[in-house]
Amino acid sequence: MNGTAGAMTEERPRTARSLRDWAVDILCLALAAVIGILAAEALRKDPDVSPALLAADQIVGAVACVALWTRRRWPVPLAVTLIVVSTFVPPASGAMLVAVFTVAVHRPFRTVAAVGGLALVSEPVQAAVRPDPDLPFLVATATGVLLVLTVIGWGMFVRSRRQLVLSLRERALRAETEARLRAEQAQRLARERIAREMHDVLAHRLSLLCVHAGALEFRPDAPPAEVARAAGVIRDSAHQALEELREVIGVLRAPGADGGGDRPQPTLAALEELVEESRQAGMEVVLDQRVADAASVPEATGRTVYRIVQEALTNARKHAGGAEVSVRVEGSAEAGLTVEVTNPPGGGPGEPGGTDGSGVTDGSTARSGAAVPGSGQGLIGLAERAALAGGRCSHGPTPDGGFRIHGWLPWRP
Repeated sequence: MNGTAGAMTEERPRTARSLRDWAVDILCLALAAVIGILAAEALRKDPDVSPALLAADQIVGAVACVALWTRRRWPVPLAVTLIVVSTFVPPASGAMLVAVFTVAVHRPFRTVAAVGGLALVSEPVQAAVRPDPDLPFLVATATGVLLVLTVIGWGMFVRSRRQLVLSLRERALRAETEARLRAEQAQRLARERIAREMHDVLAHRLSLLCVHAGALEFRPDAPPAEVARAAGVIRDSAHQALEELREVIGVLRAPGADGGGDRPQPTLAALEELVEESRQAGMEVVLDQRVADAASVPEATGRTVYRIVQEALTNARKHAGGAEVSVRVEGSAEAGLTVEVTNPPGGGPGEPGGTDGSGVTDGSTARSGAAVPGSGQGLIGLAERAALAGGRCSHGPTPDGGFRIHGWLPWRP
C-alpha cells in the first residue's frame, strides 16, 4: 500500500475516542479478560501453583487488561511490556494478544515483524516457565504460536483494508478536484470563444453605426433625402447588430452551449459582402482575392480569414479614417492561406474619407468629438484565434507610418 495512506493510519491524531473507538476498546478488553480468566482457571488445576501466586497472577492479568486503554497512544511499548509480562504471567496473555493486534493495525511491517517475532519467541518460554497442566509442551507452544500468528495476520488485514479505503477516498477526492478543474477550464474557454465572437461581430457593426451617426451630427444641414438615406443605413446596421447579439445570447442560454452554437458562421465566400459594407460606410477598400474557388476553402479556415479582415477593417475605420485599405487573400491547399491587410497612415480617428453613399462624409465623427473607442483586445484575439486554427497572425506599423496585419492559416480539410 502507498506510504501516504500508511502514514495517515499511523500518525492519525486522536484527541477523543469516538463511539466506535469506545465499542472496539470495550470489546478488546472483554476478549482479553476472557482469555485471562481461562488461563487462570487452567493454572488453578495445577497443584504446584500456590493460592498467593494465583492471586498475584490474576491481579497482574487485570492490570494488563486495564493497560489496554493506552494501546492507541503507545502501542509498541505496551505490546513489548505485555509480551514480557505474559511470559511469566499467563493471565496476561489475552491482553498481550490484543496489544500485538494493535501494533499490526497501526504500525508498518518492520515494526510488526519485530514485535511479532518477540511474541513468537515468548511462547515456548512461557510453556516452559509456566506450563499448562492439561497440555504438553509442544501442543501449548504450537497453540500460542498459532494465536500470535492469527492476531498478526488479522491486524495486517485490517491495516491493509484501511489503507485501501483511504487510498480510494483520496483517489475519489482527486478525481472530483480534476473534474471540477476541467469543468472550470471548459467554462473559461467557452466564455473566451463567446467573447471573441461578440467582439468580432458587434465591434464591426457598432463602428459602422458610430460613423453614420457622426456623419449626421456633422451635417445637420444635409438634404432630407441624404439624411433619410443615412438614417436608413443606421437602422439597418442597428437591426443587424441586435440580431447578431440575440443569436450570441441565445448560444449563452442554450443548454450545453460551447460558444459556437448552431447559428450560421461567415466564411471566405462572404468576404466580398464584408468589404462592400465598409465601402458603403465611406471607406476606400481594395480587395485582392486570389483564391480561385473560395467555396472550397475549409469553413473553419475561411471563418478565421473573415474575422481577421473584419477586425482589420474595424481598426482602420477607427484609427485611420480616410486612408485606403488594401486586403489581399491568396493561397492554395498546398501552401495554405495568406491574408494581409495594410493601410497608410491616416489623420487619426475620423479623418475625412469620402462619402458613405448618402453624401455625408465619414470624417465627421472626430470633428464632432465622438471618436470610436477601442479596447485594444481585438488584435490579441486575432492572434489567439489564428493560433487555435494552427496558424499565426502578426501586426505592427509599416515603415511609412501605416499599419499591417498579416496572417497565415493551414488549409485543413
